[in-house]
Amino acid sequence: MKVLQQGDIAPDFSLPASNGETVSLKDFASKKVVLFFYPKDNTPGCIKEVCSLRDVYKEIQDEGVVLLGVSADSLKSHDNFISKYNLPFLLLSDVDNSMSSSYCAWGEKERNGRKYMGMYRITYIVDELGKILKVWPKVKPANHGEEVLASIKHGQ
Repeated sequence: MKVLQQGDIAPDFSLPASNGETVSLKDFASKKVVLFFYPKDNTPGCIKEVCSLRDVYKEIQDEGVVLLGVSADSLKSHDNFISKYNLPFLLLSDVDNSMSSSYCAWGEKERNGRKYMGMYRITYIVDELGKILKVWPKVKPANHGEEVLASIKHGQ
């Protein structure tokens, strides 16, 4: 699986967000941005991941960092997910997978011998200049929030 590497320029994007607005990477040009890609709203691994990020969100925000979640789910699905788990950060809807593809987060997966296209669980930190600062190519959902926060605090 190919992923963007540290030092690569992060592709710009414009996607509908859970707040009803369209969000672009350039909107956050002077801030670090954490982009986490996850397979599907309201699934066990994704619930663990978003809740671990939710639990450290205030500390991430205190560091001046923006946190954005991305999946192929609809805004309606995102609204339900946000409400059910009290998520304080924006979720972006990439229904055509164009943004996810540009971040190498969409591709062929396999489960029980069946191949299908889907979202990889990948997280990137993008620096203030739009470069990839840190990559988690295979996220472990349960403690991912703590990993991200530790990396931010250590300047990565």
